[in-house]
Amino acid sequence: MEKKEQSNNSELNPDTFTAFNISSVEQLTEDTYQYKFELPGNSSLRLSLGQHIVLRGVVNGLEVQRAYTPISPGNAEGYFEVLIKCYEAGLMSQYIKTWKKGDTVFWRGPFGGFPYQPNKHGELLMLASGTGLAPMLPILQSITDDEEDETFVTLVGCFRIFDKIYLKSLLQDLARYWNIRIFYVLSQETSLEKLPWSYQENTYIGRLNEDLMKTIVNSCRRKPFVLICGSSTFNEDMSRYLKAAGIKEDSCFVF
Repeated sequence: MEKKEQSNNSELNPDTFTAFNISSVEQLTEDTYQYKFELPGNSSLRLSLGQHIVLRGVVNGLEVQRAYTPISPGNAEGYFEVLIKCYEAGLMSQYIKTWKKGDTVFWRGPFGGFPYQPNKHGELLMLASGTGLAPMLPILQSITDDEEDETFVTLVGCFRIFDKIYLKSLLQDLARYWNIRIFYVLSQETSLEKLPWSYQENTYIGRLNEDLMKTIVNSCRRKPFVLICGSSTFNEDMSRYLKAAGIKEDSCFVF
């Protein structure tokens, strides 16, 4: 029996694309959007933590596929949410910019993911650049939702400027938990004084370089296991700085 190219039974499947309807579109920054998709009844995507799904778009007759990580909890019922940054010249971005509420979009998956287990690591150090925040959020939320999970988390979010930080209120809520710390590294801000005071003590101006990495690693409360997500350049730089800070390769996972 030949594989169907797409299905409409609304069960996510790694081999075939399934149609999902957009239930809301929210613009977060000038180029980044949060899309909410409907799941029939109270069904759930049942993703494991940090798993991604693949989007199919057709632009000028060309088929394009890109992977995105839902930011909603893996067991969210009736919906899932995806954070997407659109690029000026990106083929897929041209397609995504046309989306509106009620449109149908095709996804397949899930793939990848980080095999997270509660309390397995004393501390997770999450290094995220821009939308690289996406796979970190379901893991963070599973830790804060589980009273038995006492894993410490240090999340370092790298953005160009303060206004580019996504989901500020969600991150501020997560940072209130006793075991969660969040730092921001803003490469194009000029001074901390311009930021709201509640951000001043946990924000660094400039880039996440080798010295700052050592400072952050040394401030971890336990020996960290590191999760990294960003561009390939970011991932390579972080791996290099971590090595210099004494973190071994088998203590790192790159999304």
